[in-house]
Amino acid sequence: MVLFPPASSPSPPPPSLSLCVLLFLFLLLLIINSRPSHSRWVMTGEGMDEKGWRRLARINQQLQPKGIPSLLSPSQLESMPTLGVGLPALDIASAFPQATPASTFPTSVSDYFGLEDLLSPEDVALRKRVRRVMEEHVAPVVTKYWEKAEFPFEIIPHLASLKIAGGTIKGYGCPGLSILSHALVGAEIARVDASCCTFALVHSSLCMSTIGMLGNEEQKQKYLPSLARFDTIGCWALTEPAYGSDASSLNTTAVKVEGGWLLNGQKRWIGNATFADIVVVFARNTQTNQINGFIVKKGTPGYRATKIENKIGLRIVQNGDIIMKDVFIPDEDRLTGINSFQDTNKVLAVSRIMVAWLPIGVCMGVYDICYRYLQERKQFGAPLAALQINQEKLVRMLGNIQAMFLLGWKLCKMYESGKMTPGQASLCKAWNTLRARETVALGRELLGGNGILSDFLVAKAFCDIEPIYTYEGTYDINTLVTGREITGIASIKPSASGKIKGFTASQK
Repeated sequence: MVLFPPASSPSPPPPSLSLCVLLFLFLLLLIINSRPSHSRWVMTGEGMDEKGWRRLARINQQLQPKGIPSLLSPSQLESMPTLGVGLPALDIASAFPQATPASTFPTSVSDYFGLEDLLSPEDVALRKRVRRVMEEHVAPVVTKYWEKAEFPFEIIPHLASLKIAGGTIKGYGCPGLSILSHALVGAEIARVDASCCTFALVHSSLCMSTIGMLGNEEQKQKYLPSLARFDTIGCWALTEPAYGSDASSLNTTAVKVEGGWLLNGQKRWIGNATFADIVVVFARNTQTNQINGFIVKKGTPGYRATKIENKIGLRIVQNGDIIMKDVFIPDEDRLTGINSFQDTNKVLAVSRIMVAWLPIGVCMGVYDICYRYLQERKQFGAPLAALQINQEKLVRMLGNIQAMFLLGWKLCKMYESGKMTPGQASLCKAWNTLRARETVALGRELLGGNGILSDFLVAKAFCDIEPIYTYEGTYDINTLVTGREITGIASIKPSASGKIKGFTASQK
């Protein structure tokens, strides 16, 4: 028997590629079949059953070039997409041609009682100017940014062109508007997008107003002009992880050192935090135990701001967590007019007016969209506007807007006359946001399935009104501020001992 062929013998031909593949698959099948049957398809924990694996296998087979067998492992199959492969969504106008999306914003039709007659010609002109810019330059792009939870920096030049930053501040490049004019501007921005309005309010009504009201002349000259041009962006840091409604109890500390202050602490929910150039930070002076204010510049050593993810509302607003570790602030950047929380409340009184107007604008936009949609969208051979139940909802929305506007208008007039109280501002903010919740919910119902698409504004507004209902004082806290004012009894803080009607907190 010959074990080895002679050297002169020709070598056998190499096996073909197809034969190698078939042999490999045969061996693979033998290995798989040798495993226990329960482990072949059924996985433990959160794995898929046989049906799920078969679905992935079919998709894998579709993705493979013809003639090439599938050799992907189960883990590779599991990581593959299970929905439409690489097909972009239709443009909303093509997918749903029966109604116009919010990228083309509708005409304003929400002033049923002719409330514009209460405004001066200058206010009417300003309102129309802001409305035009928002409809032409912001409405076409804002939805895609809301979906991505990114800020639309491309709109800043358009906001800057309006020359509205600084609101009621006079001089330093600021417009010196009346409080009513300032509120109308906010409402018109919110009519198209609440996130953009929140951005502007944080920048203007909080950061700039604090410097304008409580900063010294040198600080005003140094910071306000560039903020007024939107060349620099500001934010305002009061809220902390442990102190939201109880903001006056904040833990961030300011320690006096030679030539300045060292700030240590953490802030949360700070709008514009991730990209702001300057931040007004509130901290507790360790010497006096009182609240002081400081201007912190972006890039200061020890200062770090990160974005809060996964919000369902105001997704464009870049709310952040701020951590400060031995952040040195020179004496020249301490806001000399802030020596207690009562000074901080001077700014909050003005900003609460603005926040009371924000839901007015949101509801105006929702109503305008719904009015147009009900005229365009047809079912059962007639426009949706022809149905009685839809008309009732539309009228209820319209009534809410008239009442909200009147309450906001009166609040501004009381502020201008020096008669507004904190309880009145809180009532207006609480009541308007409550009515706004009802109004956008009605709008969501009127749009049916399209009411959950941000393309038609209402779904976006439905989500956006939730944080507005909560920030600048929750609905409940604002009602208790008003309740304290009308009854003379403070009920915001619980009993320090935790005793309620004979029971301690641990016994409840």
